[in-house]
Amino acid sequence: MSRGTVNKVILVGRVGRDAELRYTPSGASVASFSLATNFRSKDADGNWQENTEWHNISAFGTLADFAGQYIKKGRLLYVEGRLQTRSWEDQNNVKHYRTEIIANSIQLLGPKPEESAEPIVNDTASQAAAPNNTVEEPPVDSAPKDEEDLPF
Repeated sequence: MSRGTVNKVILVGRVGRDAELRYTPSGASVASFSLATNFRSKDADGNWQENTEWHNISAFGTLADFAGQYIKKGRLLYVEGRLQTRSWEDQNNVKHYRTEIIANSIQLLGPKPEESAEPIVNDTASQAAAPNNTVEEPPVDSAPKDEEDLPF
């Protein structure tokens, strides 16, 4: 780890869409899915508002295989990983940016649909070999939230 820096994300939220499993030309597994987290804040009138933040999650290797099999829409998950922002230019030379979480640990939470035990998957070894720009989805637009009235 670099001296003085930390890039770690911990999320608990609900899956927004089933994990999509793909493969790189070399055969490595890549999975992507969205995760929703909720928070409350006060609006200008002092009323509490429920807000949802959507996160783009990517996983590689055995963790991607796990995601493709078990991560389904609506499922409650614990995800640990790191933030990564990448950029690309489209056919019209417009630059796009996408920030995502590169998962290195996923735990299924909540009621179990059919499994007898909830697996915890850590995939630190395959994360080290994962390329930085593997997911090729367009960015999800998200308006920044006003943090002035946050309850903490």
